[in-house]
Amino acid sequence: MTVSAWAPLRRSAFRALWFAQFASNIGTWAQTVGAQWLMGDLGGSALQVALVQTATTLPVFLLVVPSGALGDILDRRHVLISGQALMLAGAAGLMLLAGTDRATPSSLLGLLALMAIGQALSMPSFQAIQPELVSREEIPQAALLNGVNMNVGRAIGPALGGLLIALAGPEATFAFNTVSFLGVLIVLARWKRPSDHRPLGTEHITTAVRTGARYVASSPMFRRVLVRLLVFIVFGSGLWALLPAIARGPLQLDASGYGVLLGSVGTGAICGAFVVPKLLQRMSKNRLVLFATWLYAAATSVAVLTENFALVIVAMLLTGACWIATLSTFNATAQVLLPSWTRARALAYYQLILMGGQALGAVVWGAIADAYDLRVAMIVPAVAMAVLVLAATKWLPLLDRLLDVSPATYWDAPPEIGDTDAGPVLVTVEWPVAKENEDEFIDAMQKVGRARRRTGATMWGLFRDTERPETFLETFTVATWQEHLRQHIERGTVVDQENQEAARALAKGDALVRHLLFAEPAKPE
Repeated sequence: MTVSAWAPLRRSAFRALWFAQFASNIGTWAQTVGAQWLMGDLGGSALQVALVQTATTLPVFLLVVPSGALGDILDRRHVLISGQALMLAGAAGLMLLAGTDRATPSSLLGLLALMAIGQALSMPSFQAIQPELVSREEIPQAALLNGVNMNVGRAIGPALGGLLIALAGPEATFAFNTVSFLGVLIVLARWKRPSDHRPLGTEHITTAVRTGARYVASSPMFRRVLVRLLVFIVFGSGLWALLPAIARGPLQLDASGYGVLLGSVGTGAICGAFVVPKLLQRMSKNRLVLFATWLYAAATSVAVLTENFALVIVAMLLTGACWIATLSTFNATAQVLLPSWTRARALAYYQLILMGGQALGAVVWGAIADAYDLRVAMIVPAVAMAVLVLAATKWLPLLDRLLDVSPATYWDAPPEIGDTDAGPVLVTVEWPVAKENEDEFIDAMQKVGRARRRTGATMWGLFRDTERPETFLETFTVATWQEHLRQHIERGTVVDQENQEAARALAKGDALVRHLLFAEPAKPE
């Protein structure tokens, strides 16, 4: 059954948050224009004008990973409210300072940095709550709609910012952004999110960060998404960095013409939201990303190969559709691969690559444009992207089938001990395996080993007993007994359980499990 592109909007919580976020995205982009303009009015140097962009991105880049951990160990609704409140405070501060002529370059940068901290706090949790707002079948459509939200906001916001500055000054953009955050806060305050089930209590932030990194490192399918995202973003981000130069240079456009180009990208994104669900009914995710990337590469090249404004508008429509088709596919795939207990902290790495890749691409292709020309800076990455996506389709394919990452408790609970902080813990599992099943068992245990590492194991290995050739010994270590309890009670998934059962079916008897605690030497008297 085909799921409508707009199906998620039938769900009241998603719909309310989507419209509130849409207003917030427009306000954020309008404020960006206002902040840059205000810095100029304050007599800021070229460096200070450039630092506006740094103040809005650097805190996000530095804090998004720990913020993702907070989104998993605390109530995500509360984390989102805190992040939005920080952004509201920053926007309101800018409005008051600009409106009373008390703004300085330092205060402007400081308040922008405060808002960026709030954005860093919000981003992973906002992505992580999407599967809570819609069904699993609607996640691709929700990712598409969120992409449309961002791209249309990117198109409308700067134009609105320029209009507000002309009518009432930069403080008007800050006022609009302040009101837009109020809308998001009201929606979040009214959302009745079920309480998280954490029978073992809240994790420590440092442990949560380490566990998130370990999960990403031990999840091949999720890493594929990150690598595919990095390739597309680094080579495809030149358009966003160089479009103003293309508009001013070869196309000889004024600000209104540049606004038309941005609007064309946003319109293309909306069209893409209609087309992508239908295409996914006819082709795999890999083929869709392949064709969308090729078309994106061709369209971005057209932007610098012709001075025909109408043709460039058509190219921008295509880039908008292909950009959202590719990124929404990556985003939806990432979300359905991640269990709830680690979704925010793993998606933080997705956001890290998304933002870091755009920043890196902007610097690299901007430098090439300065050293050579715009054509080289657009066509070289387009060709590279087209070649690399073909290789990635073969060697790093995206998973089309859905994995069941819902919670599941497997094996018997470990014995109780008094000190749950004791550790490290060594767990050994003795598997009796018939000779004819050995190769198949070893292969099956690789999936089990990755699951152990994803859920908390710091080391894992599978060994053959030299004295009893039909006996295999699985060993893994966990930092503390508390972490091992979380493996059993909080972090296991149905797909992990299925992989374990597949390995168990190849054994010829019950496995023998032992738990050992690190033996610390007695302290000298």
